[in-house]
Amino acid sequence: MRQSGFSVVLRAAAVVAVAMMAGCVQAPPPAPPAPPMADRVVVHKSTRTLELSRDGKAFATFPVALGRQPYGPKQQQGDGKTPEGVYRIDYKSMQSRYTRALHVSYPDDNDRARAQAMGVDPGGAIFVHGLPNEYGPVDPPPWQHDWTEGCISVGNVAIVKIWDAVPDGTPIEITP
Repeated sequence: MRQSGFSVVLRAAAVVAVAMMAGCVQAPPPAPPAPPMADRVVVHKSTRTLELSRDGKAFATFPVALGRQPYGPKQQQGDGKTPEGVYRIDYKSMQSRYTRALHVSYPDDNDRARAQAMGVDPGGAIFVHGLPNEYGPVDPPPWQHDWTEGCISVGNVAIVKIWDAVPDGTPIEITP
């Protein structure tokens, strides 16, 4: 069966159109790389910074506010001091008046023994946390004063990044 010139041209045009459309279809862009996961958190009380690090290299730094009495290690409940030492982030909580909170494993056995020798309660409930929920997604400029009861506070945008990068069990070192 012989085809007319018109049907040959029509088929050729269809083939060209399909080829052109195939050239316009692009593969989807690659997925963004997974954010780095921290294997250590270091809080430098003297510079009011929190660093996330992986394999010994800091990959993110955030300004922090500390306990209202920031100098020296926490001694007892209610002293307004932020602990010093090496602890762990042992769990995360969204059941807080703050945007998100990562619990620091203070007090450890040494803190409890010291407090017992002093005849005081070592305190607890130390967290790395954001600002109150009603502040919304905001990170303040570097803190002008320390205001927590001993916790480590960051902005609400920062705490989401920290939350995503710090798995439970990550060591946190709090230095003077």
